Amino acid sequence: MATLSRLGKQVDVSKRERIVKRVAQELRDGYYVNLGIGTPTLVANYVPAGMDVVLQSENGMLGIGPYPLEGQEDPDLINAGKETVTEIPGTAYFSSADSFAMIRGAHVDLSVLGAMEVDEEGNLANWTIPGKMVKGMGGAMDLVAGARRVIIAMEHSTRDGQPKILKKCTLPLTGVRVVDTIVTELAYIRVTPPRGLILEEVAPGVTPDEVQRLTEPKLIISPSLKEMSC
Repeated sequence: MATLSRLGKQVDVSKRERIVKRVAQELRDGYYVNLGIGTPTLVANYVPAGMDVVLQSENGMLGIGPYPLEGQEDPDLINAGKETVTEIPGTAYFSSADSFAMIRGAHVDLSVLGAMEVDEEGNLANWTIPGKMVKGMGGAMDLVAGARRVIIAMEHSTRDGQPKILKKCTLPLTGVRVVDTIVTELAYIRVTPPRGLILEEVAPGVTPDEVQRLTEPKLIISPSLKEMSC
């Protein structure tokens, strides 16, 4: 299984690649998109060729390109996670205040975020664990309130195999009923409160029962359930 070391953590490359490739299929021409720190930032590498999508970062960059090749990094070009990025023709720079005005003014079509927990009502917890030091809540609370659609891109379970999709979040919430879609390495799930979580796609070689065993709430199996094409 392919892994890489990033920020001192072992990362499963195959899982992340499947997640971000599936999220990239949700992009559309003309979208303004914000990619959260961690797995979501990798979506920038999989924007379909020829598609006109503008990636936005809270730190004041509009027009983010793919990650730079080794040796071509520019330390002045960074995203909200302080990772080096590239720019595309027409890239614009502005203050963080202007960036958040764009977010709060509902000018972001899609926000892709990571999560610690998501529940069946679309509640999201992704900014802190009680008792652990954090630098701050970041822009996630503004993004889930202002973006027109929110997709969660995360691994399906914790490192010790516990579900991250719960009946009810236990950690402090980032937003209430804000999640529209959950994409993991195992499944594509649509959040439809009060009806529940609809399992619409499963990864190749994965059965709905296997997804259910790692998901706390009962999943509704879509009558058009299909295999993820990534």
